[in-house]
Amino acid sequence: QVQLVESGGGLVQAGGSLRLSCAASGRTFERYAMGWFRQAPGKEREFVAAFNRIGSSTYYVDSVKGRFTISRDNAKNTVYLQMNSLKPEDTAVYYCAADRDSGLGHVVPRFGYEYDYWGLGTQVTVSS
Repeated sequence: QVQLVESGGGLVQAGGSLRLSCAASGRTFERYAMGWFRQAPGKEREFVAAFNRIGSSTYYVDSVKGRFTISRDNAKNTVYLQMNSLKPEDTAVYYCAADRDSGLGHVVPRFGYEYDYWGLGTQVTVSS
Protein backbone atom coordinates (compact mmCIF):
# COMPACT_ATOMS: atom_id res chain seq x y z
CA GLN A 1 0.00 0.00 0.00
CA VAL A 2 1.27 3.45 -0.94
CA GLN A 3 -0.18 6.76 0.14
CA LEU A 4 0.50 9.79 -2.01
CA VAL A 5 0.20 13.40 -0.89
CA GLU A 6 0.56 16.25 -3.35
CA SER A 7 1.55 19.79 -2.47
CA GLY A 8 2.75 22.96 -4.12
CA GLY A 9 -0.32 24.01 -6.04
CA GLY A 10 -1.65 27.54 -5.99
CA LEU A 11 -2.54 30.62 -7.98
CA VAL A 12 0.03 32.00 -10.40
CA GLN A 13 0.01 34.43 -13.28
CA ALA A 14 0.54 33.28 -16.83
CA GLY A 15 4.23 32.87 -17.54
CA GLY A 16 4.97 32.00 -13.93
CA SER A 17 6.25 28.79 -12.37
CA LEU A 18 5.23 26.28 -9.74
CA ARG A 19 6.81 23.12 -8.44
CA LEU A 20 4.50 20.35 -7.37
CA SER A 21 5.66 17.70 -4.95
CA CYS A 22 4.27 14.25 -4.29
CA ALA A 23 5.38 12.53 -1.12
CA ALA A 24 4.92 8.77 -0.97
CA SER A 25 4.67 6.65 2.14
CA GLY A 26 6.41 3.32 2.49
CA ARG A 27 9.88 1.99 1.87
CA THR A 28 9.38 0.64 -1.61
CA PHE A 29 9.11 3.88 -3.53
CA GLU A 30 11.75 2.79 -5.99
CA ARG A 31 9.51 -0.10 -7.07
CA TYR A 32 6.98 2.26 -8.60
CA ALA A 33 6.72 4.11 -11.84
CA MET A 34 5.42 7.59 -11.03
CA GLY A 35 3.25 9.92 -13.00
CA TRP A 36 1.29 13.16 -12.96
CA PHE A 37 -2.19 13.64 -14.35
CA ARG A 38 -4.50 16.62 -14.36
CA GLN A 39 -8.18 17.28 -14.66
CA ALA A 40 -9.69 20.61 -15.62
CA PRO A 41 -13.32 21.46 -14.86
CA GLY A 42 -15.65 19.72 -17.28
CA LYS A 43 -12.85 17.74 -18.87
CA GLU A 44 -11.54 14.22 -18.60
CA ARG A 45 -8.43 13.40 -16.66
CA GLU A 46 -5.33 13.90 -18.79
CA PHE A 47 -1.88 12.38 -18.60
CA VAL A 48 0.84 14.98 -18.06
CA ALA A 49 4.19 13.29 -17.39
CA ALA A 50 5.70 10.12 -15.99
CA PHE A 51 8.88 8.28 -15.09
CA ASN A 52 9.44 4.59 -15.63
CA ARG A 53 10.27 2.57 -12.54
CA ILE A 54 14.00 2.38 -13.08
CA GLY A 55 14.16 6.10 -13.77
CA SER A 56 15.72 5.83 -17.20
CA SER A 57 12.90 7.30 -19.25
CA THR A 58 10.28 10.02 -19.06
CA TYR A 59 7.30 10.88 -21.19
CA TYR A 60 5.36 14.11 -21.52
CA VAL A 61 2.12 15.07 -23.16
CA ASP A 62 2.85 17.32 -26.12
CA SER A 63 1.20 20.37 -24.58
CA VAL A 64 3.74 20.54 -21.73
CA LYS A 65 6.93 19.47 -23.49
CA GLY A 66 9.67 22.00 -22.97
CA ARG A 67 7.80 23.65 -20.09
CA PHE A 68 7.32 20.90 -17.48
CA THR A 69 9.94 18.60 -15.98
CA ILE A 70 9.27 15.51 -13.90
CA SER A 71 11.90 14.29 -11.48
CA ARG A 72 12.12 11.91 -8.56
CA ASP A 73 14.20 11.63 -5.43
CA ASN A 74 14.08 8.04 -4.21
CA ALA A 75 15.91 8.95 -1.00
CA LYS A 76 13.07 11.30 -0.11
CA ASN A 77 10.28 9.17 -1.56
CA THR A 78 9.21 12.19 -3.56
CA VAL A 79 8.40 12.97 -7.16
CA TYR A 80 8.31 16.52 -8.46
CA LEU A 81 6.73 18.36 -11.35
CA GLN A 82 8.47 21.61 -12.20
CA MET A 83 6.09 23.74 -14.24
CA ASN A 84 7.44 26.77 -16.08
CA SER A 85 5.87 29.21 -18.53
CA LEU A 86 2.46 28.35 -17.20
CA LYS A 87 -0.59 29.06 -19.31
CA PRO A 88 -4.24 29.51 -18.34
CA GLU A 89 -5.00 26.19 -20.03
CA ASP A 90 -2.76 24.49 -17.46
CA THR A 91 -5.38 25.25 -14.83
CA ALA A 92 -6.51 21.96 -13.31
CA VAL A 93 -6.32 19.70 -10.31
CA TYR A 94 -3.04 17.84 -10.55
CA TYR A 95 -2.82 14.26 -9.34
CA CYS A 96 0.18 12.13 -8.53
CA ALA A 97 -0.04 8.41 -9.25
CA ALA A 98 2.05 5.31 -8.64
CA ASP A 99 2.27 2.19 -10.78
CA ARG A 100 3.63 -0.88 -9.08
CA ASP A 101 5.55 -2.09 -12.07
CA SER A 102 6.22 -5.78 -11.66
CA GLY A 103 8.06 -5.99 -14.96
CA LEU A 104 11.54 -4.95 -15.92
CA GLY A 105 10.79 -1.31 -15.18
CA HIS A 106 11.43 0.12 -18.63
CA VAL A 107 7.88 1.07 -19.57
CA VAL A 108 6.61 4.58 -18.92
CA PRO A 109 2.92 4.20 -18.03
CA ARG A 110 0.76 6.80 -19.74
CA PHE A 111 -2.76 5.66 -19.03
CA GLY A 112 -4.73 5.98 -15.85
CA TYR A 113 -5.65 2.30 -15.70
CA GLU A 114 -1.97 1.42 -15.43
CA TYR A 115 -1.67 3.12 -12.05
CA ASP A 116 -2.45 1.50 -8.73
CA TYR A 117 -2.43 4.41 -6.32
CA TRP A 118 -3.55 8.02 -6.53
CA GLY A 119 -3.22 11.12 -4.43
CA LEU A 120 -6.08 13.49 -3.66
CA GLY A 121 -4.75 16.22 -5.92
CA THR A 122 -3.58 19.80 -5.67
CA GLN A 123 -5.21 22.74 -7.42
CA VAL A 124 -3.22 24.79 -9.91
CA THR A 125 -4.81 27.99 -11.19
CA VAL A 126 -3.13 30.12 -13.83
CA SER A 127 -4.56 33.58 -14.37
CA SER A 128 -4.28 35.43 -17.65
